[in-house]
Amino acid sequence: MRAIAVDDEPLALEVVKTLASKVPYLDLTATFTDAFQALEFLQRESVDLIFLDIKMPDITGLEFVTSLQKKPLVIFTTAYSEHAVTSFELDAVDYLLKPFSLARFVKACNKAQELYLLRNGSAADTAKDYVFLKTGYEQVKVHFEEILYLEAAGNYVTFVLEDKKLLTRMTISEASDMLPESKFVRVHRSYIVAKNRIDKIERHQVCIKGNEVPVGASYMQQLQV
Repeated sequence: MRAIAVDDEPLALEVVKTLASKVPYLDLTATFTDAFQALEFLQRESVDLIFLDIKMPDITGLEFVTSLQKKPLVIFTTAYSEHAVTSFELDAVDYLLKPFSLARFVKACNKAQELYLLRNGSAADTAKDYVFLKTGYEQVKVHFEEILYLEAAGNYVTFVLEDKKLLTRMTISEASDMLPESKFVRVHRSYIVAKNRIDKIERHQVCIKGNEVPVGASYMQQLQV
């Protein structure tokens, strides 16, 4: 997807630029601290997605969107939560509250990609069935079907696959945001399991390929597989 970012704060644009570089299907073509320059750019160029700040001098992000005749997908990026309802009334894809994590950013981009594919009639052929995980200095592509379960320890999560384990820096909540609810379920404050990999459900644990994963009492009702 071809994208631009608009924010009057240069540091905020640098954050979006850095995070966007980690999303393989995203091409951040240009960034703007001046909203009117961005509007001029959009008159000449076609883009699929805009990362847009809401509170900017002279024109707000909400006014920016309503001024567009041809509206790309929009993800609002803002430090203020009071405009969330209005942003969704404008059919925004997502609303990122600063400061946002890589996992939250990727989740918003994934939503945008799904809508983009639906708009272009190709979702059935290219439906996303994977996630990219940062391990060390690498980005590793992992298909959802490879994952047995996730185990968290502080700010790190281990993705346990059939043939290996991948350690990545994120919280269990951030990891949950990256995974489809239809395929995964959280069973403990430190564990998420792949539903179709569960071999046996017991009172306080589930068994997956010989591994015993604890189930917290408050999560038992969510364990509908």
